Amino acid sequence: MDKPLTLKLILVAAIILVLALLAKPFYREVVKKNKTYLPTFIESWIDAREKRQKPSDVVYRPEETIKILEGWTVEDVDNYLLSFGKWSREDLDKVIGISKLDYRTLKNSDRPMDFSDKFSFLQDKPDYYSLEGFLFPDTYRVYADASTTDIVYKMLSNFDNKLTPQMRSDIAAQGKTIYEIVIMASLIEKEALINYADSENRDARIVSDIFWGRLKTGQALQSDATLSYLLNDSNPTHSGSDLELDSPYNSYKYKGLPPTPICNPGLRALEAAIYPLKTDYNYFLTSRDGKNIYYAKTYEEHLNNKYKYLK
Repeated sequence: MDKPLTLKLILVAAIILVLALLAKPFYREVVKKNKTYLPTFIESWIDAREKRQKPSDVVYRPEETIKILEGWTVEDVDNYLLSFGKWSREDLDKVIGISKLDYRTLKNSDRPMDFSDKFSFLQDKPDYYSLEGFLFPDTYRVYADASTTDIVYKMLSNFDNKLTPQMRSDIAAQGKTIYEIVIMASLIEKEALINYADSENRDARIVSDIFWGRLKTGQALQSDATLSYLLNDSNPTHSGSDLELDSPYNSYKYKGLPPTPICNPGLRALEAAIYPLKTDYNYFLTSRDGKNIYYAKTYEEHLNNKYKYLK
């Protein structure tokens, strides 16, 4: 066959192919059925096209909206998830762990799931405590058939995104661990007034400075929030036998940070723990309605505030 004729045949085949692509019925009834009469490369292209896997149909998977609030404890999160009727207490305990429990005290008991190989911020968290402090408060969309592990992984991924490289660098520069920051943030979440409209986050950062200052001078933190965590109450103050409880969560009796976070703090509490606002205050108290906070430089001033605002 001479060269001009061959070129003409290829040109005709190309035109037919274009028409086929533009008109599916023409392709299906004319081109595909008569492919053996077309040039070899066109036939090969048609064969390859027909072998391509058709896209699978989109399958809708029902979803659930989960909303975790700032200051919720592991127990709060567990009870909330249980209310959906989809996840079991047994699975929650296996993945998240039980709050306040030191798994070293149990014999032949599996510790909570360890995610430290996937998230570096967990590497200084003891594996014998629950994930208290790291279930990041936020609104999540999850598949209705998601496992407990799927949900927790999503919360930890969110924490990983919120704790920026700059924040991690600043924590390290202060000679602190991320776990210490999360514990402090959990106290601030419970003790301070976190005003999300206040860009400076002053109250939370002042409370942070007071707590870090007490740790530095060897003074007990004296946080009622740690006692409330221990006793599962919401009392703003404790006295009498409560203050004598022999527990590392009794920050009146024992100096230093409690062994674990006492709730799951939000971003503003974490920021306050990292960036305290330096003042001369050493005491503070929150009004019974939780709307005001009063600071004092001396214990005498603090007692006067108690008499004025908590009587």
